[in-house]
Amino acid sequence: MNNEKVFSIAIDGPCGAGKSSVSDDVAAKLNVMHLDTGAMYRAVGLYMLRNGVDVKDLSAVEARMDEVKIDVRYEMGEQKTYLGSEDVSKLIRTQEAGDAASAVSKGAYVRKKMVELQQLLSKGVSMLVDGRDAGTCILPDATLKIYLTADVRERARRRYDERIGKGETCNYDDVLNECIERDKNDMTRAVSPLVQAEDAVVVDSTHMTQSEVVDKIVALLSERLEAMA
Repeated sequence: MNNEKVFSIAIDGPCGAGKSSVSDDVAAKLNVMHLDTGAMYRAVGLYMLRNGVDVKDLSAVEARMDEVKIDVRYEMGEQKTYLGSEDVSKLIRTQEAGDAASAVSKGAYVRKKMVELQQLLSKGVSMLVDGRDAGTCILPDATLKIYLTADVRERARRRYDERIGKGETCNYDDVLNECIERDKNDMTRAVSPLVQAEDAVVVDSTHMTQSEVVDKIVALLSERLEAMA
């Protein structure tokens, strides 16, 4: 594929649909950068937790937002997320940071600050952005928009397997309930709720392997670029 043309891919979808891992592979295959927006919200959540801020108190969270200095760098082909000068890429991958991210992302000022940074990072370069408002807010004019989803029980199974693989102790039913609750939070929040963009292509990965999903998205982009030529 000719990557000389600047293009953008926005991948949205619910928790556990495989957005981050699929996006990593698609970006690698296309040799473009991948901006994981969820990592940025996790970093905000981590900052608030470290500073004793109740992440469910949006007024308290937004009062501290201007203190939060987030930077995204690409090192050895990977996105690294920084809080100030500290690389927190691994620290933000805990369940606690994920829950905090879901809570703080409801704040209008939080999202405003993050979207401004995300748009700045993606300006003028070919990039893949994934999140829960990538196609609706961050890249409304994306070359290709994907809504990546899967049955909630399958998403919960993937999350359960991932956490067990990391040596965590958890219960499948608890993980399923967490996914259902996260979906509810993401889809009903007042600011930038998770919705499928009108011009997004739905990819249901319930019965697909990750490589099949990656190949499908790459093929869809190729078709889109050819149609635009």
